[in-house]
Amino acid sequence: MELHILLPFKIFLKISDVQRIVVDTNAGSYGFLPQRLDCVAALVPGILTYETKEGQEHFVAMDEGILTKRDGYVEVSVRNAISGADLGQLRNAVANQFENLDEEERDVRKAVAKLESEFIHGIKKLRQS
Repeated sequence: MELHILLPFKIFLKISDVQRIVVDTNAGSYGFLPQRLDCVAALVPGILTYETKEGQEHFVAMDEGILTKRDGYVEVSVRNAISGADLGQLRNAVANQFENLDEEERDVRKAVAKLESEFIHGIKKLRQS
């Protein structure tokens, strides 16, 4: 199979000769083999595991998204993804990234709140005129 993992702003992973894929969906964990029928699955945050032709397992931590399988082609579209060979290192990388996202999210929320406040204040001024 050919596996593509897509993020909103780039192609995260493009690999051929994948023997099997295991993902977490909203209905449980599912495995995909090359002979599996075509399908679409809603993904929940978790670990995607794929095995290459050489028998090596690789892990990708992912946010929620969607998986489509068509013939020998599997496409995964998610918001965020981090790859790692070792689950321990992957866990640390995910923790670090979420800490950074939390800080960025707080900053964005502050900026949006300020914009909303200024917008409402501007509307009040217009009504008073």
